[in-house]
Order: sequence, then C-alpha cells, then structure tokens
Amino acid sequence: MSSSGKWIGGIVLALLGMVLVLYNWSNWNVLRGPVSRIVENKTGRQLLIDGDLIMHLRWPNTRINTSHLRFANPQWAEAKDMIDVKNVALSLHLPSLLRGAVFLTEVRLDEANVALEKSLDGRKNWLLDRYQKDENSNVKINTLAVNKGLLTYKDPLQKTDIQADLSTTRNPARPDAALVFKARGKYIGLPLEAQGSGGSLLSLRDQTLAYPIDIRGSIGPTSASAQGHVTSLLTFSTLNLNIDLRGGSLAQLYPLIGVVLPDTPPYKTKGRLIRNANLWRYEKFNGLIGKSDISGTLDVDTNISPRPSLKGNLHSKSLNFADLGPLIGSETTQSPANGPRERILPTSPFRTERWKKMDADVTLKADSIIRNKALPINNLSTHLRMRNAVLTLDPLKFGVAGGTLAGSIRLDGNTSTIQASTNLKANKLHLAQLFPTLESAKTSIGLVNGEFELQGKGNNVANMLGSSNGRFTLVLNEGEISKFLMETSGLHILEMLQIKLGGDRNIKIHCGIADFGVKQGVMQSRTLMLDTDITRLTATGNIDMRTETLDLTLTQKSKKFSLIALRPTIHVRGSLAKPKASVDKTKLASRGLGVVLLGAINPVLALIPLVETGKSQNTECARLINTTPVAARH
Repeated sequence: MSSSGKWIGGIVLALLGMVLVLYNWSNWNVLRGPVSRIVENKTGRQLLIDGDLIMHLRWPNTRINTSHLRFANPQWAEAKDMIDVKNVALSLHLPSLLRGAVFLTEVRLDEANVALEKSLDGRKNWLLDRYQKDENSNVKINTLAVNKGLLTYKDPLQKTDIQADLSTTRNPARPDAALVFKARGKYIGLPLEAQGSGGSLLSLRDQTLAYPIDIRGSIGPTSASAQGHVTSLLTFSTLNLNIDLRGGSLAQLYPLIGVVLPDTPPYKTKGRLIRNANLWRYEKFNGLIGKSDISGTLDVDTNISPRPSLKGNLHSKSLNFADLGPLIGSETTQSPANGPRERILPTSPFRTERWKKMDADVTLKADSIIRNKALPINNLSTHLRMRNAVLTLDPLKFGVAGGTLAGSIRLDGNTSTIQASTNLKANKLHLAQLFPTLESAKTSIGLVNGEFELQGKGNNVANMLGSSNGRFTLVLNEGEISKFLMETSGLHILEMLQIKLGGDRNIKIHCGIADFGVKQGVMQSRTLMLDTDITRLTATGNIDMRTETLDLTLTQKSKKFSLIALRPTIHVRGSLAKPKASVDKTKLASRGLGVVLLGAINPVLALIPLVETGKSQNTECARLINTTPVAARH
C-alpha cells in the first residue's frame, strides 16, 4: 500500500472512531455551555438550558431532547423571554446544518410560553440577527406540536395583540384533531375571539400535508366558522374550507381580506373557500344580504398586475329593492334652513379611495324585486366592471312598469371628484303601472318610451345629479286615462258629479310629452303636455335637483263645453319628496286636487329615463313632436 493510501485510510478510521464515540456518548450536557455562548454571540440574546441535554444521532435528522429552556427577548420587547418551555423535543436536519442553516423538521413543546412581537420600526423578535431585521436569520420549522401552551403575538403598528391558549387532548374518534385552542385580543384594532381544534402537528411549511382545522369566532362585527384543511399555516398556500360568514356589511371585510366590496345591509353566507397559490375562490355560496337572497361564485386573483382582480357571477331569486340603498348611498338627511326634510337623492359618498386597490368583473341577475308600491320595478340584470378606478354598469337593465329601462352608467374615480355619465332608454312602460299608488290611474292604458342622458360630477348621487347637464324626455303616443281625472283637472263640477254618480270610464289620450333640458342640475321644461279628448294640459317651469325642489305651472284648455268649468291655473311647488299644489285663490279649489296633480306630474319622473316616439306618425303626438325640439333629437 502506498503512503498516500495509508494516509487516507487513517483519516477514514479516525472519522469512524469519532462517529462511534459520539454515537455512544452519554453526557451531552457538556455542550450546553458552548451552545448557549454560540447563540448569544450570534443573536445578542441569552439562551439558558437548565435540564439535561439528550441527543440521538441519526442521519439525516438527529433527535434532541431537553427541559427548562429559555430564550431571551431583545431589550425593546415587552416580555422578558421569547420562549420559556418546560420540555422540548426536536429533530435537527443535519444536511441543512452543514450548509449553515438551521432547519427543524419537527418541534414538540410541553408547557410553553411563546411571545412573538414586532416593534414600531419593523423589527421582529423571531429574527435571530442582532438587529432582528434579517429575514433569513431565523430557524425554519416544518411541523410544530404544543401541549399546554400560551402563544402571544403583538404588533403595535397594526394595533394587534392576541393571546392564544393551546392544549392537546386525546380523542379516539378524532385522532387527527388533537389540538384545542382559544384566542382573544385585538386584530387590526378590532376585538377578536376565536376557538377551535386542529391536528396534533401544526403544518408550518410542508406543502403536501393537509392540516385539519375546525374554527369559529369573530373579528369586530364579522363572525365566521370554518371546517376543512389548510396546507402550510405560515402561508396558507392551499385552503379547502367550508365557511359560514356573517356581519354588518360586506365593506367591513376590506381590512380583513383586502378585497373591495360594497356597503350592504347585514349579511350571512355559506360556501366553500378554496385557495390554490394566488387564486382564491368562494365557491357555490348562498345566503342573505338584508332581506335579499344571494348565490354564486367569486374568484380573486392576487397575482395580476397592477392590482388584484375579482371575477364572479351573482344571482338573486328575490331582491329587496331597499337593500340596494347602501350601495348608492341612500339615506335620510336634514335641511339646515327648513328643519328636518326627507331627501330623495342619495347623499352618502362613494369610497373611491378603495377603487384603485382592485379590478372587478361581476355579473348580477335578480329574477324578482321586492319593492315599495311606489316603485314599479320587477327585475334587474347588470354587468359590473371596475378597471383602474373606473366603474361601469354596462349593460344595466331593469324591468320597470311592465317595460324596460336599459343602458349604462359610468363613474370615473381617478380624480378627487367622480365624473359620472348615464345613458338610459325606457321602452314600453305601462302608464297604469307608472303610478301604482294613484287609484284613478289604475285603469289607464298606454305605452311610454323615453331617453335619459346626463353627465355630472360629485362623490354621491345627489351631487352628480345636482351638477348634471343633458336631457330628459318621455313620450306617450296614444292611450287611455280616467275621465274623472281629466274632468277634475279642469274643475268641470257637473261632469265630476255625474261620474261620481254614474261611474268612471276611460277617455282617449292623443299624446303626452315631458321634454326637459338639464343644465347644472336644473330640469327646465321645453315641452310638458298631456292632450286628451276632454282637455289639454300644458306646463312650464323647472325641477331643481340641487335643492330637490320643483316649481311648475299647469294650465288647461277644455275641448268641450261645461256649465261649470273653473279651469284654474295650478301651481306645483315644494320639495320632490312632498310637493304641494295650489290654485288661484279667487276660484274654487277642489279637495283632493293635490292627489290628482301627483298623477299628472310625478316627482319620480326625475329618476326615470327618457323617451323614444312610437312607430305611428299619423297621430296628434307625432305632429306635436315634429314642431318641437324633441323631433330634432329623434
């Protein structure tokens, strides 16, 4: 054998001898001092091992057991120790140690207090460099088991302070759910309470081990329960949970999940929450928002640049129209000058500061709508898109008064004041259904068409309409209406009495036109007329959407002789919510005249889109349209 061969052989024999010595070594306590000094030199924090140190050398994972171990916190932390544990058992991955990294494949703690904390300047006590800022200077743990432990987590910058009690139970019926926990405290400033159970080993990094979990609790006004599996508790890389969620408003979820959702009434939903890498899915959920049922599927992709994207399809069998109020800012406000006054136009602001945080592409369909009798709406469908802080509803379609109201709405939130535009068309609205609360209009017959084009600016609906420019047109091309209603409008006293005694009937409508130009929120009448067999009503004036008031003057011209026909001039003034009608003080006013006028001039007209004329051109209405500004626009 050569001299070099003898040298190599000697080294191998020496190494084998060292391995045999270490393998049979029984007193590992001599390493407690050196290990503590190495840790303190690296971290600047003291490690104390008071119990016996026991090692079982294996490859690739060496087992280490000890007791009464404490690891100090940095000076800035509140708690004295980061870890204070009675018994510790861990598996050290030797190949990682040879590469200069500490990787513990498994850690078991018994009667442990673990205090995790972040400082106001971003330091983290679980980072082991001297300044607690190097994200690579930590001990990587794959799985963790805790028996009788207290875990605390504090982050003053995020207003978070949580304490969790952990204990291990033995349940033969659920061997995979041995860990029981109860947490309390604050999360992002909101009170938190939670309790539940999970598997005996916490899967912190294993991307293949599905960890069972059953949890229920609340954060602020939001409460939830979830059952299923999570992979990697540090990153939630995959989730598959049946979840029950409820709260005061969907918008309250934004600080919790980072997804922009609208303001809503109280809600509750059930569905399956699935995560795969960057894709989150709330699948086949159903529930209630206010009194409206809701179901569908929503997807959120967090890996799309420059912002996450929300996509989904929503469906409601029965939508309560009142539940849409918070979405558009509907509320009751006060008028400082005139005291309490109910407002019709919504005044709550849109939250445009959140619009740039997410894009969206969602369809919504409601089969039926529960509504107030004064709102003749029966269904809804729309396609909502949010891209780069621009919100569009296109197409937007309502079923209204037996016809349709369809078009688009666009809100641009890229400036401090929202730029808004609306383009809607009314098609074949039934005259009788437009005034469902007016008894004498229920037998009316006729189809109304219209157009509604407005551009405005403001951060709520009231300001948008109060600053708007555009046009508003409605056209009724032939129909029928209550004879009593028309006789009353002219105060034909004898004819009114005859109808009361003999019964009402319908008379023919030749034409009805409501044509307004809109400038700076003021609807100025250009043509406002209703022509029937008995009389022709015309009106002039304006409707001011800035102050929500109206000032209209109605005159009528009878087409028949009446022995007692007062034919007074009628003024309609006041607020849109409560208009008031008056007649010339020198002539007799009829009781109930205000109610009749509400049928002729409905304040809700300001919220109904404009008109297209009918197909027939050989009518009185067509002749009138051809001689007015309306004709030029059709």
